[in-house]
Amino acid sequence: MSADYLRRLDHLLGAMISVEFTSEGPEVTDYAIVLMLAVGNSTETIRVYDGAHGHNEMHRYTRSGGKQAGTPFHSGTLGEGMRAAIEEIEGGYRQMIEGWERQ
Repeated sequence: MSADYLRRLDHLLGAMISVEFTSEGPEVTDYAIVLMLAVGNSTETIRVYDGAHGHNEMHRYTRSGGKQAGTPFHSGTLGEGMRAAIEEIEGGYRQMIEGWERQ
């Protein structure tokens, strides 16, 4: 099974979260959680959390350098990591965007 959705976090700021995942039964087998920002007529990626390599990983993006190397961010299952990533973005998207703007 796969599922995905896009939700606006902050209308004035233009922050959005994209959630995509696949599962087999109750187990999440892969996911990608993306913090995006509307900038003018384009959409910029700010941060990505994923399970593409079978473990929970986070990628920062910078204005000047784009996607940075992934770093582990959660030691639990992919499902636990996915939920933790959603919580991190929902609770810290403003700071994540500020960090992206400084780079």
